[in-house]
Amino acid sequence: MNELYLGQIAFAFYTLIALAGGVTAVSAASLVRAMLGLVVSLFGVAGLYLLLLAEFVALMQILIYVGAVTVLIFFAIMLTRASADGGEAEGPGFAGSLRGILVVLVPCGILVPFLAVYGVAGFPTPKNVDPAQLGAGLLGPFTLAFELISVVLLAAMAGAVLLAFEKRGAK
Repeated sequence: MNELYLGQIAFAFYTLIALAGGVTAVSAASLVRAMLGLVVSLFGVAGLYLLLLAEFVALMQILIYVGAVTVLIFFAIMLTRASADGGEAEGPGFAGSLRGILVVLVPCGILVPFLAVYGVAGFPTPKNVDPAQLGAGLLGPFTLAFELISVVLLAAMAGAVLLAFEKRGAK
């Protein structure tokens, strides 16, 4: 097989993994299953980073998002004592499922013919980016935004702990 076709097959594979995880994350009735869908989706995105030859970013995707953020979400779910049967959320139902299918099919119905006629133009990208250059690029001008993300995560964890203590006090 041609190397181009193998790349397209790998791209389609990782895209389907990311999309399947995303659909599972938003349609699962249980919060734990939704979190597992998020993990699958994040692994699919890490695979897409590998296809872009950004091994460092793929590793950081797995370490930070799959590892740390999902553990944080899992602790938040466990601290709020969500029920095991998924009673905290209901499935999307028929109308919600139909809406979800339309949300996927309408953009595809517009984009596929457009891309078939005009094609896709690519941009040259650097093949190997040194982690020191990547760190300087991310943390140089964006240090404040990077630090604010950690504050948001801390606030989410503190909110989960507060909710857990309020539920215990009510019982």
